[in-house]
Amino acid sequence: MATQKPPGFDNLVISGSASSSLHSDMDKLIHLILLSGLVSIAGGLEENFALKGTATQSSTLLNWVAQKAVDGVRYGSVEADHCSTTPVVSNPWWRLDLLDYYEIDTVIIAPKPSCCPEFTTGVEIRIGDSLDNNGNNNPICAVTSGITIHVPVSYSCGAMDGRYVNLAMPGQTTHLTICEVEVYGKFLGQRKRTFLRLKMSSSGDVAAESDKILHQVLVLNIFNLDTN
Repeated sequence: MATQKPPGFDNLVISGSASSSLHSDMDKLIHLILLSGLVSIAGGLEENFALKGTATQSSTLLNWVAQKAVDGVRYGSVEADHCSTTPVVSNPWWRLDLLDYYEIDTVIIAPKPSCCPEFTTGVEIRIGDSLDNNGNNNPICAVTSGITIHVPVSYSCGAMDGRYVNLAMPGQTTHLTICEVEVYGKFLGQRKRTFLRLKMSSSGDVAAESDKILHQVLVLNIFNLDTN
């Protein structure tokens, strides 16, 4: 059964001669590649992408390294060695590298369960592709407030694209303690890499590049449109 076409492409037909018709309309190709992310695998929103990533932080207290905040144990504790913690420092931060590109809908943060909700209050959640300022200049999804002990909090990010998820406390001198971070959304992967490469292509070589990109899209079966 054919997958529903992305909005705005009801009359678009992908066929063997499609690449020639797209030479004059690269915007449509770019948007089609990105919008193909709307066709998601059933249950994809249930996968916690944070478990696939690698974490780092501004500095580490004892053995409470950044990776412990993505060990899959939401209700762990510092004492049980399931949380990440920085020492008391100025502007502490924690960063997750998802190792690929995602459209992020939801970030869940689990605070330290035994005490000290202030260690996870006033945290900026930032999402993006840049490592400028250790990733702390990327767009903001949300700022935490009213964190309650034992209660993980969910933050909606409205489908923000990015590879990096940062938690930062700018202007504060404190611990940053995180017992679990979960990330949910849609995998972009090849679609995002294709888009970035397309943006960097010179205008004089757009036609040739579009042929290669369209071929990749079809071979990878990113979407399934009617050919009639």
